[in-house]
Amino acid sequence: MIHPSLLHPQSIVVVGGSNDVQKPGGAVLRNLIEGNFAGKLYVTNLKEAEVQGITSFKDPSQLPGVDLAIIAIAAKFIPETVEILVNQKNTRGFIILSAGFSEESHAGKLLEEQVVETVSKAGGSLIGPNCIGVLSPAYHGVFTKPIPTLNPKGCDFISGSGATAVFIMEAGIPKGLTFSQVFSVGNSAQLGVEEILAHLDESFDPETSSRIKLLYIETISKPQMLLKHAASLIRKGCRIAAIKAGSSEAGSRAASSHTGALASPDVAVDALFRKAGIVRCHGREDLISVASVFCFPELKGDNMAVITHAGGPAVMLTDALSNAGMHVPHIDNPASKELLTQLFPGSSVANPIDFLATGTAQQLGAIIDYTDTKFDEIDGMAVIFGTPGLTKIFDVYDLLDQKMRTSGKPVFPILPSGLTAREEVSVFVSKGNVFFPDEVLFGNAVARVYHAPKPAPSNPQLPAVDVVKIRSIIDQSHDGYISPEAIQELMDACGIPRAGEAVVTSAEEAMRSAAQLGFPVVMKVVGPVHKSDVGGVVLNVKDEATVAREFERMICIKDTTAVLIQPMLSGIELFVGAKFEPKFGHLILCGMGGIFIEVFKDVAAGLSPLTKEESLSMIRSLKSYKIITGIRGKEGVNEEMFADIILRLSALLNAAPEIIELDFNPLLGSMKRVVAVDARICLGNR
Repeated sequence: MIHPSLLHPQSIVVVGGSNDVQKPGGAVLRNLIEGNFAGKLYVTNLKEAEVQGITSFKDPSQLPGVDLAIIAIAAKFIPETVEILVNQKNTRGFIILSAGFSEESHAGKLLEEQVVETVSKAGGSLIGPNCIGVLSPAYHGVFTKPIPTLNPKGCDFISGSGATAVFIMEAGIPKGLTFSQVFSVGNSAQLGVEEILAHLDESFDPETSSRIKLLYIETISKPQMLLKHAASLIRKGCRIAAIKAGSSEAGSRAASSHTGALASPDVAVDALFRKAGIVRCHGREDLISVASVFCFPELKGDNMAVITHAGGPAVMLTDALSNAGMHVPHIDNPASKELLTQLFPGSSVANPIDFLATGTAQQLGAIIDYTDTKFDEIDGMAVIFGTPGLTKIFDVYDLLDQKMRTSGKPVFPILPSGLTAREEVSVFVSKGNVFFPDEVLFGNAVARVYHAPKPAPSNPQLPAVDVVKIRSIIDQSHDGYISPEAIQELMDACGIPRAGEAVVTSAEEAMRSAAQLGFPVVMKVVGPVHKSDVGGVVLNVKDEATVAREFERMICIKDTTAVLIQPMLSGIELFVGAKFEPKFGHLILCGMGGIFIEVFKDVAAGLSPLTKEESLSMIRSLKSYKIITGIRGKEGVNEEMFADIILRLSALLNAAPEIIELDFNPLLGSMKRVVAVDARICLGNR
């Protein structure tokens, strides 16, 4: 829990407060004063008797008791200052604006750890260091601008970067985006994004709390905490959008399996966000666009009307919506023909609905009314309206404001003339409206919000597996890749279908096993990681002589310890794999198998444990999904069987968390069966 002194202090001291408002200590004091902090305000300054009209104390030990300290002095003096405040002044809330801690050096890290230990031992709460502070209805504890007018129904914003928080507010406020409170967590020495989000969840009030949460994250230190509380908030009716920066990797990490090569930490972030129901964004304007969509009623369906007096933007928006999985359906019915008679000649109501550059506010109102009440095929409206600046157009913006409030379907205003119609747009925003300046950013944002999955159940029911057998096999195995025999036993214990097979170490044994399995057979080396790269896979072997000859060749391949023989099966090659990602847990991937996984890298990922719905969603999100459903007369794959294998893998990982990498590649799938043909399982110390 966060200490109340940080959230609702009755008294605040600015340590290092200054008369120079160009310094953090001066600026934060100015903002506290101008923000009309209702409690007692104190200042410490070594040289000044009075700072910005407030009596200054030269030393923290001279202060009366104080709830919250906002600190803006050199890092080396802060541990001692914090100790005095905690032990002598009963201070339990701390915001450290100063830099010079773990972000700079090992010595700074030690100072930071000392401060955290002092605050935590006393049960206090710390924001920072190296942050811009906290902006809330209780106090304006930041040293930056802008200071927006806070709206209880605006966005709760938690940022790991103070500068990014400032830039997002700078860009969002002119578009009508409002904020309820802003937390800049800086180094997250004690409280990070996850802890603040947990507080917002645990203190959520359906009557008074904001339902929009925005996150800027550079490091996810506690993914399970983030998942738990984000999902909880969304189930309570909130909507969450987040930027996770630092997603690229300087170089490819060495990995010994297909899954290891494909399952990067950023894939885990994507999977975490989907599981929680968070909409992932990839830049400031992207986050602002998604947050703005959150400000409108939820769409009931994916059919959009594009209403415009400018053809080009309408075409670009239609493309953006269509490419993102939304629909701009053709409109042709008696009501549309009736509407057309009320517009100027040359107008179109087919969708996009174009009422020409000469169209009037009255015509726009008629279009919105018809779309709202008479076009049942439409779920929401995007209205693109700009101006060449020939005349003032307050009437159009007034009409938009009215229709947005009264329409039964969401009306999204796209207003590209932010400069030419600055006065009109400013009045429109002053009435509490949000708008979108760019049609493509809007199209991408509204589609992602609409398609965002609901949070997955926290404790999904997994298929029954033989946990006792699984544990026996795992406990008897050493770290590293386990034997084919152990893999077969694990698959059988989980109920994962596999091809019949034999592991042989002599030509005679190979011929005998091939005859028992039935020709034709497949022969694969046991040992080398990428078998096909070293000539370690032979298909369609039809007789014993070829079996013997190929065995003698294959057993001589470097690192080969045996040869695996399986019946030659047919079907679409599929892939399922898993990788343990530190802090996140097991990441499960699926996609097209065989060499296609290397060529196309078309995979979907989810965090274990998975639900059946998540497994099916992963399969259906693949770009190659049409191959799975069957295309051009070719038989597809039984999705239910494919999903069942994914679920059984999730159950295996639950029973055997020691698995760090796993490949079932390929699986061979048809409408009648999905069978694992090859598998690798690696155990390790996590």
